Amino acid sequence: MSDVPYFDTLLLSRRERVLTLALNRPAVLNAFNATMHVEIIEALRFADRDEASDVILLTGVGRAFSAGGDLSRMEECITNPAEFDRDASDAKRLVFALLDIEKPVVAKVGGHAVGLGATIALLCDVIFAADSARIGDPHVAVGLVAGDGGCVIWPQLIGFSRAKEYLLTGDLIPAAEAAEMGLINHCVPLAELDGRVDQFCDRLAAGSAQAIRGTKATVNLELKRIAHGIMDAGIAYESMSVRSEDHKRAVAAMKANLNRRSEPSGRA
Repeated sequence: MSDVPYFDTLLLSRRERVLTLALNRPAVLNAFNATMHVEIIEALRFADRDEASDVILLTGVGRAFSAGGDLSRMEECITNPAEFDRDASDAKRLVFALLDIEKPVVAKVGGHAVGLGATIALLCDVIFAADSARIGDPHVAVGLVAGDGGCVIWPQLIGFSRAKEYLLTGDLIPAAEAAEMGLINHCVPLAELDGRVDQFCDRLAAGSAQAIRGTKATVNLELKRIAHGIMDAGIAYESMSVRSEDHKRAVAAMKANLNRRSEPSGRA
């Protein structure tokens, strides 16, 4: 049995034949910086070849699954757009890393999954979310094209009309509503989330690994075909939008709002 590797931004652990990958930047709601972009791909590649596991559980430490892009990273990419281009290439590799893994990947969404965080959760095979969680892809709210995978997976789960409504507005969807429309599989009370997910992972781990992997690989052939047809264009459009004045203004407004919220109120 191989040891699990160490990462700065993720925690890896095993429970019998289940390997857990936990996004681990809780102070910023597991938002993605440059390091996490790279490390999650490395972690998924390890999970794919890990002989000690048959099921992968993907989750987040703390109050959120992932808030998506880190604000400070957005500022870095505005100053040097080549940094964004590097992150965008990593996003493409991340999408295919998730689609290429033949082991079943279960998402446990204990808190909000936003932007890239939502894309990662939705690319998992079975998604459990707490009833307090919300899911959405608000790229447009910061003047960006949703090019890092959202345009691949949302229409396949809920159809083009509803996918366009949510991708064009960036609205966040309560977990119960997301489950009802088929965006996720299960919405459960937060107190029951761990138990429900562990029970399901154990059921998969007790099944025929070869049959489960082959079935998933077959289903994912169409998703990979779609991703190959969409990702390059999506990344190109998003790369253009990161250089736009709309994006610069949106990020500046976000930072100003955060600074106002962090200022002392003056009340006792």
